[in-house]
Amino acid sequence: MYIINMDYQHSNHHVYLLNYHLIWCPKRRKKILVGDIKKRLFAIIKDVAQEKQFEIIALEIMPDHIHLFVSSKPSLPVHSMVKAIKGRSSFLLRKEFRSLLKIPSLWTHSYFVSTAGNVSSAMIQKYIAEQSKK
Repeated sequence: MYIINMDYQHSNHHVYLLNYHLIWCPKRRKKILVGDIKKRLFAIIKDVAQEKQFEIIALEIMPDHIHLFVSSKPSLPVHSMVKAIKGRSSFLLRKEFRSLLKIPSLWTHSYFVSTAGNVSSAMIQKYIAEQSKK
């Protein structure tokens, strides 16, 4: 598990905090993400994160699904992160672990994404509502 600073990030033209909780699973929810496959998948996800420049906050690989909590820049769409991880991991895992070739494709086409930050939705709504009172 990774822990990073959950403060707002700064660049030349942005102040941001974009955190995403991602979940996806193997085709037919097969329990294949174990042992050496799990270890290699962890390394692949770490490599993609470094290449695409997003931070892994937390990662849990279960036998039949993945939970990934990441922080990214505004210029990196969430679908690009998921596509990069799924594409690279499917290619490499199926190449290195021949038993995975029995499955027509490694991942389902779908995934779950939810945003998270330092404050709750209720706090943001309250802050916006109070702006007109100032």
